Amino acid sequence: MPRSYKSTAKYLEPDPRYGSELAMKFINQLMLCGKKSVAMDIFYEACETASKKLEETAPEQVFITALENVKPSVEVRSKRVGGSNYQVPREVSAKRAQALGIRWLIGNARKKKGMPMARRLSMELVDACNNTGASVQWRDNVHKMAEANKAFSHFASF
Repeated sequence: MPRSYKSTAKYLEPDPRYGSELAMKFINQLMLCGKKSVAMDIFYEACETASKKLEETAPEQVFITALENVKPSVEVRSKRVGGSNYQVPREVSAKRAQALGIRWLIGNARKKKGMPMARRLSMELVDACNNTGASVQWRDNVHKMAEANKAFSHFASF
């Protein structure tokens, strides 16, 4: 990262349908090759489909619930102490937890093959709302690793 890094968060505008900056962050992560309109279509279709499957009131609420269920609260970071590397558990900041949750939802949806992306994403959102699926399992594995390495938490001075 260059020393003169300037955040682009203040330029992020809310998405046109839900008026949510969080949804626009998700769409921007979902976008490939600068095709934002395609990413928006995929996201909105996935939210609508997931909402119909869950009989939730709003498609945006399905998305927010799924993301909240996927966000990690702790993670392990590598720390070198006296020639050994330790996996030190650390709390995750809210921004990083949000970024990890978005990354895991999109990544696990992309891993499923043989269906259109909107359908894969809607399946991942439904699974995340029900606290099942690959993204929630990923979060649980991160939490288990942090719990297993709890003995090294006294090294967390960074």
